Amino acid sequence: MDIRAFVEELLNALANLEEVKQVGLSTEGPTVSGRAYLHSKMFLSFYYNEETETMAFALIQGQNRIWGIDCDNIRGWHLHPAEDPDHHVAIDPLSVSDIIQQLAQVISTISDL
Repeated sequence: MDIRAFVEELLNALANLEEVKQVGLSTEGPTVSGRAYLHSKMFLSFYYNEETETMAFALIQGQNRIWGIDCDNIRGWHLHPAEDPDHHVAIDPLSVSDIIQQLAQVISTISDL
């Protein structure tokens, strides 16, 4: 997937989440990174590298990751579950839209949004 396709799919998926207040992103060469702000204490950090196909999504509250999904050349596709975000659980590949759907499920369980 190229950066344009990643950004388009990401922004379309985030547009369907009423909790998202603002999205900021930047691109440099083959990479895009940014944040989708849910409120002042929580945001989704995202990163994609077109050349390595590395993808990272982390839901951050305060300064701590509370959930995430990543794909890299070391561990492949894996989940950082909300119950234990430091843990790595192998998962099948997901589309960006699928990842944002899983994010929606996680944030629906958080009471302070």
